[in-house]
Amino acid sequence: MPDLLADHTTLRLGGPAARFETATTEDRLVELVSAADAAGEPLLVLAGGSNLVVADEGFAGTVVKVATTGVSADVEGDDASCGGVLVTVAAGEPWDGFVATAVQRGWVGIEALSGIPGSVGATPIQNVGAYGQEVSQTVASVRVWDRTLKVARTFANADCGFGYRHSRFKADPGRHVVLSVTFQLAQGDLGAPVGYAELARTLGVDAGQRAPLTDVREAVLELRRGKGMVLDADDHDTWSAGSFFTNPVVAADALPDGAPAWPADDGVKTSAAWLIEHAGFAKGHGSATVALSRKHTLALTNRGGATTTELLDLAREVRDGVEARFGIRLVNEPVLVGCEL
Repeated sequence: MPDLLADHTTLRLGGPAARFETATTEDRLVELVSAADAAGEPLLVLAGGSNLVVADEGFAGTVVKVATTGVSADVEGDDASCGGVLVTVAAGEPWDGFVATAVQRGWVGIEALSGIPGSVGATPIQNVGAYGQEVSQTVASVRVWDRTLKVARTFANADCGFGYRHSRFKADPGRHVVLSVTFQLAQGDLGAPVGYAELARTLGVDAGQRAPLTDVREAVLELRRGKGMVLDADDHDTWSAGSFFTNPVVAADALPDGAPAWPADDGVKTSAAWLIEHAGFAKGHGSATVALSRKHTLALTNRGGATTTELLDLAREVRDGVEARFGIRLVNEPVLVGCEL
């Protein structure tokens, strides 16, 4: 019986894979990817499946699940106190497990990214960010298998093309399979300066101040749980791909009255959640099978028994409704496999 990709995505949606393989070592990962490429087979590489929307028809090719593990630091204990620590992490390591390890070991710089589902290898592709932090702030380098050149390559941070939810790996989809990520982290008991107002209020500190690493992690997890953004098999509000739309960047004169705004390179960035809500889509909007989360309008959720077709119909309704109301077209954040919006 073929593997259903619904069993490997946080949305719990997606049809069967023609062939499904699991790579627990880097060598095996490269071997499986290279074999599929040599045979001219379509290839889908996945790990946590947290940023993925797969068609009901499934995937007519080889799916390789990245299950590599390993976390290694270049220095330990007091040796890391001055220059910080370089930590190399296998692509298949669960992201939140790595964040928990960092907090426990006094590695500073990713604590506000607690609770994000998925794998370490996926984080630089999307330049994952939340609560004032982005992985690009701590990524030292990314090691990949280049499917075009058929060699392993290492990209320094400056060569990764990081932007808001963007990187060179996302700009050239499918070419690079992440093998490992190396992070440059500070060492200490206090987290990085808190740069997000909601998190600062939860911690009881002023923006720009610091708080204990463990407190930051717990505060972020509390905030994310309140928005249905921490995976829970018993809570359908967490059966999602996280934030479905990115926060759009618009010209300053195109910003709707009352909409929040943050400086951006090409104008101002505003809140997709605000646009959705003010276009008339409330929390829980949808049907018995697919709906906006009852905790956060930015998440599209599988209420049980849903199909990908139903989810995408809801996404189009929301996207088109926001565009009709504000003239701003929202862009999906998850990767769409075998389907389009």
